[in-house]
Amino acid sequence: MQKRHLFRDASGLSLMRDLLLERLGECGWEPRAWACLSNHYHVLALSPEVGDLTRLIRGFHSKLSIALNKRDRTPGRRVMYQFWDRCITYENGYFARLNYVMHNPVKHGVVEDARVYPFCSARWFRETQTPAFCRRVASYGTERVNEPDDF
Repeated sequence: MQKRHLFRDASGLSLMRDLLLERLGECGWEPRAWACLSNHYHVLALSPEVGDLTRLIRGFHSKLSIALNKRDRTPGRRVMYQFWDRCITYENGYFARLNYVMHNPVKHGVVEDARVYPFCSARWFRETQTPAFCRRVASYGTERVNEPDDF
């Protein structure tokens, strides 16, 4: 994507969010946190017993490219073609990344409170988890999360 801001408006961001969640469901993955921004996204999901992340992401990128290019009348444009993944094996790493993904719009200066940003999971998380669990996740600092995110 070369850091191009192709998803600048609510329509593009809604498209990205909706196709991401749709694709996760199609492939049997359970979303835990997500954030869609103008030129990248983050997702944290629980894999099914037999899950093929490459297939999931390539399918998502393909659907997203086709839909965005149709909307923008730019057939053949490469929209998304790279991704980085991690298999999280430590509980502390999981909670820190959960907090990091949900607050990525704040990190990038898009909003001051991630719960008001409709293209990430912060509000959904607050509404579906217990207050104690929300406090626990919020207590994990994100400064040591080392992910490619210089967008």
